[in-house]
Amino acid sequence: MSGSTVMERLAILADAAKYDASCASSGTSKRDSRDGKGLGSTEGMGICHAYAPDGRCISLLKLLLTNHCIFDCHYCINRKSSNVVRARFTPQEVVDLTLSFYRRNYIEGLFLSSGIIKSSNHTMEQLIEVARILREEHSFRGYIHLKTIPEADPELVAQAGLWADRVSINVELPTDAGLARLAPDKNGATIEGAMGNLSDSIVEAKDAQKHFRNAPRFAPAGQSTQMIVGADGASDAQIVGKASTLYDRFSLRRVYYSAFSPIPEASAVLPLKRPPLMREHRLYQSDWLMRFYGFAPHEVQQAADADGMLPLDIDPKLAWALKFRDRFPVDVNRAPREDLLRVPGLGTKAIAALLTARRYRTIRLEDVARLTTSVKKLRPFIVTADWRPTLLTDRADLRARLAPPARQMELFG
Repeated sequence: MSGSTVMERLAILADAAKYDASCASSGTSKRDSRDGKGLGSTEGMGICHAYAPDGRCISLLKLLLTNHCIFDCHYCINRKSSNVVRARFTPQEVVDLTLSFYRRNYIEGLFLSSGIIKSSNHTMEQLIEVARILREEHSFRGYIHLKTIPEADPELVAQAGLWADRVSINVELPTDAGLARLAPDKNGATIEGAMGNLSDSIVEAKDAQKHFRNAPRFAPAGQSTQMIVGADGASDAQIVGKASTLYDRFSLRRVYYSAFSPIPEASAVLPLKRPPLMREHRLYQSDWLMRFYGFAPHEVQQAADADGMLPLDIDPKLAWALKFRDRFPVDVNRAPREDLLRVPGLGTKAIAALLTARRYRTIRLEDVARLTTSVKKLRPFIVTADWRPTLLTDRADLRARLAPPARQMELFG
């Protein structure tokens, strides 16, 4: 887009970045410029809003360095065969935008990705240069998340971790078959190899920091990845299995799920409609079950139907409980934390409060009700001092009674 202004290019490249979901900024160390040693902050409120696990809102300037690309991934609106309007920033222009937006209190950090221009190495060098200039020349202490390019030389990918708080490499699709069909320029082994190198570097840096006070930091907020949901034929069970493998092998901070969105002039191999947004939501819930509720991957997969798809009308924890009713009801006054984590409708904070409270008094149903948004979902699965669900857990229509109204489901498209 020759002769365009910076703001015109910003409109194009910020919009092009919206398809990348992996921009949360949780996990980095807290630092700010109030000590007089630099510019920027990883804290505060402020163009793109991401949320940390504690609910804190993080504002980031989220954009692409360029939407030019030499790759031709079918699901990507910026693929080389697409007719989208193209634009490109120089590293210095991204730096200037970041600093300008920060000084106006619009943002507290930068999420930067890019199409592949000229070569993977050239693009990776440009991304790194943005972060280097911000850190080295402007003492920018705000949050930086760099999307790295697995096809680039490992030494370049590693440099990204020296400047960024978080680095990420998108696996894109959950199966090798899907990747080969829809992203012929990408290779699953190459992607996972790059993720493994980053993981090793993060571990080595943490170990060095334990022994040497001045050891350089390396991606203190870890690495994340993203999978597109609904572009290929992968089932929810396959996606859950892939996510679990990635967490175990590479100690990822997060796996993000992005529902496929139909793009203009789409390839004939792509679906005509996007999957229900509720499917993306259920995958995030299943991810939470594995990360915070002690569910093994196969247990989450047990919540799926015969085709490997999680139900859309109820959450995966409730779906699992309905399949394993013999595990219920659970006595909230006596059950260990591991059993309480399996109760539909009970969150980790509520369980912590119950465990504390029952040390001092006997828990009644009204005590549980005060800790949850709706006690209706819990009643068939718990026993309290004044409540026992006689025959309720065995009701044939229990699922229908606990599922949200159809009208509420429609809100999630």
